[in-house]
Amino acid sequence: MLGFPFDPALVLLLVSLSFFAGIGITTIGPGGIFVTIALYSLTPLTASEVAGTAHATFIVTGLVGSAAYLHSGEMQTGESRAIALVLSVSSILGAVAGAYVNAFVSQTLFGVLLGGVSMAVGAIILYRERRGFTPLYDLDPLEREGQFALGGLGFGLGVASGLLGIGGPVLAVPALVLVGVPMLLAVAVAQVQSIFIAAFAAGGYALQGSVILPLAVVIGLPLLLGVIMGWKVAHLIDPERLKVALGVVLIGVGPYLAL
Repeated sequence: MLGFPFDPALVLLLVSLSFFAGIGITTIGPGGIFVTIALYSLTPLTASEVAGTAHATFIVTGLVGSAAYLHSGEMQTGESRAIALVLSVSSILGAVAGAYVNAFVSQTLFGVLLGGVSMAVGAIILYRERRGFTPLYDLDPLEREGQFALGGLGFGLGVASGLLGIGGPVLAVPALVLVGVPMLLAVAVAQVQSIFIAAFAAGGYALQGSVILPLAVVIGLPLLLGVIMGWKVAHLIDPERLKVALGVVLIGVGPYLAL
């Protein structure tokens, strides 16, 4: 039914993890990585099935997350829309390329790459927070130079997300924070980008027969509930604390994935 032998206890665990992952998506960005982690470590799915099924769930969460942040005002400025547009369009080619490359990646290498990316990004976030968190680059999304930089960033994020089956916010939020985008705006923009990454990556995996739709629905529903709750939580917590939480979470899950 779900693409692997039915086990009520396993399904309940996946549903619970998906709910908390959803909270993380709209609170600190990388919550979606826990969906990928759960599918990778708890089920017998192949690397391509893990990535394809995860991306199928991120399409709807991206839509809901984007609507929530549009409602709260983060996506109503010219700057935020410029970042979202350039980042999203440039991510499309990257997501398709990443989904294609995944077919040549072994299960072991998949875990090592997923863990390595997680730890590297988390370490950079925490290091720069300790050193005062001076942006690596003074990004101006309304200038041509800033738009070119965003385009390159978006393509790279698309490749990594498409390859590893992680939602756009997992990498986009820390990357945007590192170029000076405020935390809440970075989370909001990443929701929009995730729609395009997930849609095109899931399409590529679907052509390979690697999207388990029944399983995507089972984990997608609690994920959506978590996304809505996470959006509310994000407006109650100091953004500076969210930066620290973001780095800690990414470093914490990295070694587990790489093993």
